[in-house]
Amino acid sequence: MQRTLVILKPDAINRGLVGEIIQRFEHKGLKIVGMKMVHLKDEDLEEHYAHHRGKPFFKNLVEFMKRSPTLLVVLEGNQAVEVVRKMAGPTRGYEAPPGTIRGDFSMSQQHNIIHAADSVETAEKEIARFFKPSEIFPYQRIDWEMVYAVDERE
Repeated sequence: MQRTLVILKPDAINRGLVGEIIQRFEHKGLKIVGMKMVHLKDEDLEEHYAHHRGKPFFKNLVEFMKRSPTLLVVLEGNQAVEVVRKMAGPTRGYEAPPGTIRGDFSMSQQHNIIHAADSVETAEKEIARFFKPSEIFPYQRIDWEMVYAVDERE
């Protein structure tokens, strides 16, 4: 099983969309193995968004991400990174198709509701950045045999 990191951004928190978004992941069959609400600090954001440092929007992005707590979520499932990226939709909310999280809830490039890791390698780094091993909870969902065929379970 693959794991990925999702961050529900301040706009998701403030607009009361957390339950709806989490429900979408659970209904898809993804398993929540870690979750916590945090106020991200400058050093967290500097590291997490290092690839955007020097871009004109970087300062505004960091300030936006500090406006309220965020919800950090580790999801697990087959091809979890790809599945979550598809469910999130393209970065620009106004380009995201209906049915995706950003397509249904965002009109912005920056205030786009959710961060989703873009690769397995990135997901592993991001999970390690925000979660201690003791904050990840492996368990067997009781409906696992309904979500995956026998040969798809790991």
